[in-house]
Amino acid sequence: MEQDLALAVMAALAHPTRLNAFRLLVRHEPDGLPTGALVEASGLTQSTFSTHLAVLAKADLVLAERRGRQQIQRANIGTLRALLTFLAKDCCQGRTELCEPLLADLACC
Repeated sequence: MEQDLALAVMAALAHPTRLNAFRLLVRHEPDGLPTGALVEASGLTQSTFSTHLAVLAKADLVLAERRGRQQIQRANIGTLRALLTFLAKDCCQGRTELCEPLLADLACC
């Protein structure tokens, strides 16, 4: 992941509504959630939430797919993985023992 893309992804997540929506989608992988469920969870109107959803989609954090009459939103785990790799790539100057607590935290969840 290039720095400019990493900054765009982090900027998209730098709002409570978008961060909460993305975290909710991550918890519901691989099935995703209908857009209406995301709107309801946010407590916002459909039009206000759709603006936030568009920011997440533009940053490639959310993927939409149609299932019948429903629009299902899914977290793009590939983008999440790329961001985390970008952030941790040079972790602790190659001293993996310093990053092991981070990996342990991820493994427990």
